[in-house]
Amino acid sequence: MTKANLVDHIYEKVGLSKKEAMEMVELLFETIKDTLSQGESIKLSGFGTFSVRSKGSRRGRNPKTGVEIEIEPRRVVTFKPSVQFKSAVETGSDT
Repeated sequence: MTKANLVDHIYEKVGLSKKEAMEMVELLFETIKDTLSQGESIKLSGFGTFSVRSKGSRRGRNPKTGVEIEIEPRRVVTFKPSVQFKSAVETGSDT
């Protein structure tokens, strides 16, 4: 599914114009990005939790050349699905 598919789905289900649906999707994504970039978590009940985790520096190896390198510390986004989300994916239902 793409962002355009999400807009179309909102347009069909909610009855907003496509422009309004696009603005809602953009606002949602922008809010998620801003919140995570500030290091805060986002918990969506029945869906899951997005959080930011810091990874320390570590030794790595270039698989092609075998040369060892130092991998810089970084922040990564993680997602932990809720029990309901996992259950829906496993059963193929949308509840």
